[in-house]
Amino acid sequence: MILTVFHKTRYEFESPVAGIIQSLRLIPAKCDSQKVIDWKVDVPDALIGEAFRDGAGDYIQTVSLRKRVEHIEVIVQGTVETIDTAGVLRGHRERVPPRAYMRNTVRTEPNRAIVDLVQNTLRDAGSATALERAHLLSEAVSDALPYRPGATHAHTTAAEAMNEGAGVCQDHTQVLISCAHLADLPARYVSGYLNATEDGSAHEASHAWAEIYIDRLGWVGFDASNKCCPNDQYIRLGSGLDAQDAAPLRGLVLGGAAEALDVTVLVEAQQQ
Repeated sequence: MILTVFHKTRYEFESPVAGIIQSLRLIPAKCDSQKVIDWKVDVPDALIGEAFRDGAGDYIQTVSLRKRVEHIEVIVQGTVETIDTAGVLRGHRERVPPRAYMRNTVRTEPNRAIVDLVQNTLRDAGSATALERAHLLSEAVSDALPYRPGATHAHTTAAEAMNEGAGVCQDHTQVLISCAHLADLPARYVSGYLNATEDGSAHEASHAWAEIYIDRLGWVGFDASNKCCPNDQYIRLGSGLDAQDAAPLRGLVLGGAAEALDVTVLVEAQQQ
């Protein structure tokens, strides 16, 4: 499938700031499920560093504005050819060992509700394979957290989402990571894009899902929000321990001021 992406992020500052430094994970990963046809990241008036590939196999760019500014825009446009690999990440070169993704963060630390969810889900799964356990956990998270926009916010932890009883893709992903760790399965957070609307309408944000490591198979994606494994409707950007670690944009504002954020994401399928 051929997917085109338009993604614009705009920060408006209440008062001018002295400068901005950002780290961007906005270049699609190099793997068997996707091939970049064309891709451009533009930050008007900014100095954009050369992209480099980190130990996790993800592309990172540094952007800086060393002058007083009232706003900043990050604009991504590109076309990617995608292939359905049944959620299995193949051809993705990385040096970080899978067991490094057994560590919880503040955002993925389990509470009693998450522990109970895992115990109840796997109680009768004694003979299940690791892949089957991962599927069971993903389904359980989806059922436990109905999708409800606005129920949580950007800094909500997995434990807080479970207490709320609803959430969005970020919450589903962080809860699933927490569950996987309790089941002794390495898991990580993945950010990217999803062609989710057939009418071509814009999204309010990019998408997220989890990858769980299965021995002798490798990393496998699980999208608990949509009860599926990523297919040719998905574009993978980068990964991390949680939503903050894998964020497409992270930055530092010099002489910080209150800011307003506006994000538009448009993903469309084209005729091949």
